[in-house]
Amino acid sequence: MVTSSVDKQFAGMVYTNREYVVPSYWNYFVIQRTTVHVYNQVTGYTNAIGQYVPGAASITDRWNTYYNFLAQYKEFLKIFNASPATEQTINRIYMLAATIYFYDHSQKVVDLHGDIPWAEAGMLSSNAGNYSASYAKYQNADDIYTTMLDNLKTYADELSTLTVPTSILDKFKAQDLINKGDVTLWRKYCNSLRLRLLTRVSATSKFGARANTEIAEMVANPTKYPLVLTNTDNIALKVYDLSTDINAKGFRTGLEDWNGNIAGKKMIDMMNTTADPRLRAMFEPGANAAGAYVGLGPLANATTQAADIAAGKLAIYNRSTLSRNEFFPGLLITSAEVNYLLSEYYLKLGNDGLAKSTYEAGVKESVNYYYWLRTFSKDNTAGTLTPTNDAEINTYIAKPTVAWTGTNAAKLNLIATQKWIHYSVVEPIEGWAELRRLDLPALSFTTDSSSPQTAPPVRWVYPSSEISYNTANYQTVAAKDKLTTKIFWDIN
Repeated sequence: MVTSSVDKQFAGMVYTNREYVVPSYWNYFVIQRTTVHVYNQVTGYTNAIGQYVPGAASITDRWNTYYNFLAQYKEFLKIFNASPATEQTINRIYMLAATIYFYDHSQKVVDLHGDIPWAEAGMLSSNAGNYSASYAKYQNADDIYTTMLDNLKTYADELSTLTVPTSILDKFKAQDLINKGDVTLWRKYCNSLRLRLLTRVSATSKFGARANTEIAEMVANPTKYPLVLTNTDNIALKVYDLSTDINAKGFRTGLEDWNGNIAGKKMIDMMNTTADPRLRAMFEPGANAAGAYVGLGPLANATTQAADIAAGKLAIYNRSTLSRNEFFPGLLITSAEVNYLLSEYYLKLGNDGLAKSTYEAGVKESVNYYYWLRTFSKDNTAGTLTPTNDAEINTYIAKPTVAWTGTNAAKLNLIATQKWIHYSVVEPIEGWAELRRLDLPALSFTTDSSSPQTAPPVRWVYPSSEISYNTANYQTVAAKDKLTTKIFWDIN
């Protein structure tokens, strides 16, 4: 009989959804290429019939992988809770870390679908294999957010004083695939995830006051509630050994196949106009473009777009930085994101000075982030990357369409635009959530008159397996199961 343990189940849980963290073929080519990359316009794409309807393969595989991961987390809870109280106390760091990581990925699924089976899901093992007793009820998306925020606040307080026994810490370092046993990084992960969730729901009547109070508490006490503020603290599932299953080998075909790495016109035009230092790190000129960076327009007809692609003049995502970087890490929380979230908070608070400084910190962190990503690469297909420096970054920040100036609405657009560029194809699920929340930056799409879904959706529908097998519970959410039903935090 094979048995697990708290530490091994923790590592196994993280391992289960590795391909939705570290770039993989299926996630990029099958799932993101035809969905969020299009809805975000982070890539150039050829217009096609039904392009705004996420495919069944995209929805089903991501859903199934999440619930396999959720089942592993529930098995972790089962093992942890069955252990003696004394062991639970000394192994507490595993419980906190596992739940923080689980909440990170639960948030993404809620943001895609809305209400999901959650607290009661993944209980087949606990129910001794009884399938009929294991079909889970759907929970309201905002209630799931409430639970996550409540617990993350409790964990943040607990982690601020937690001492991990040396005997446990040594083992934790070996099994912790995310932060290698660094408890301070888990504290930063916890608080930065809180900041993301609080910001996401901050415009709602249910969470608005809470978001303001809890973010204020965090920024007022950085010793107790540290955040990820520099790239050295980025939270990521890193690749160390290409002979293991945690690698980015599938990134190449996942992003490059079927011209999935073509640059979009809006992003390229912005970066050209402002001499964005990220341009050469993120993109390569087309083979026949004589060094110019050109993006594919989303409003042209498919015939014109296909001709533009065939001409070889369109820019592509930098293969050495991204798709052929087999050591490319799976990014979870980055310092640029955290600084942009802080900037938005300070802007709403009316503290323009701190809003400006955190915005500019976010830009600097984002620029350096793309050069940091290149340091992992052993590939030189794109040629030597000319380093950036503070002078180049400061010149960029002073550009008219980048500089912190104008109305609050204009400044919010600056934050949103920089966040959009930062997320790009690296974190497109987060990018799509922020694009729906803020409706910024403004993007233009062709109308697909051949389909009932004429524009990008605002959520994903549920997989057909839920309709077939979880029928009774599905009926409680069937009326909401439309591509046009907004997630509760999407109130624009």
